Amino acid sequence: MTSEAQFVDASLADGLLGPCGDAGRAADLNLIREPHAVIVFVGMAFEARIAAGPGIRVFSRDTRRELETAAASAARQGCRGILSFGVAGGLHAGLRPGHWVIASSVVHPQGAWATDQKWSKNLLNAIDGAFYGPILGVDAPVADPAKKQELHRATGAAAVDMESHVVARLAAAHGLAFTALRVIVDPADRVIPSAALMGMGAGARADSIAVLRDVMARPAQASRLIRIMLDAFIARAAMQRVRRALGPHFALSDLSRLADSALPEAALVAPAVAS
Repeated sequence: MTSEAQFVDASLADGLLGPCGDAGRAADLNLIREPHAVIVFVGMAFEARIAAGPGIRVFSRDTRRELETAAASAARQGCRGILSFGVAGGLHAGLRPGHWVIASSVVHPQGAWATDQKWSKNLLNAIDGAFYGPILGVDAPVADPAKKQELHRATGAAAVDMESHVVARLAAAHGLAFTALRVIVDPADRVIPSAALMGMGAGARADSIAVLRDVMARPAQASRLIRIMLDAFIARAAMQRVRRALGPHFALSDLSRLADSALPEAALVAPAVAS
């Protein structure tokens, strides 16, 4: 991979918000038989728990190989779509923790992919105040506000995460509808302290011991870490609320009833960064 980013404040939140159980593990490939199943790709175990439900097959970052196999199998069996879901870092200055971004496209150094307009329109109709604009996929955490501003200027992306470009490539390869639905956990002006960056453990869970050790070694970062924890709780609450509202199949199941009209003009471009 080239350069992918997810905000590790989510990994810290996962360690604080409880055990994962089996929700973050790859779905059994033999279970992908429902013709209208939706594959959901997430970064963290707590995101997998929220995403899970009837008609949903959830894969997390540590089960990416299984995801690629499942996408090919699911496409042959009539799977309707694949979704990137979870937290993201804000690149647009106006996005705060708890704000939603629905991808108009996913951009990456290797290319750009337009999302499914009808699915995105369903999501926009269901989520009040959601932004509709590009999401950037990168391969390493983006912790510095100056870097976030640079990425926004260079790509026009409103948010950044580590999974959406993986989903976009798989959808293109297998003819699946796709979109990305991401809630901001880390705003553009927030510095991520080193303790949060140490929090990414194995199995899509946080390494809480590594976090605590780094805080003890650098206690000045404690206040920033607390702020990130609060942001993560805000983001998780938003995810739970929206997941309940979207119902089965993440609003994909009624695409056939949507008109082919364009998305609202005001939603087509993410707002510009304030000067």
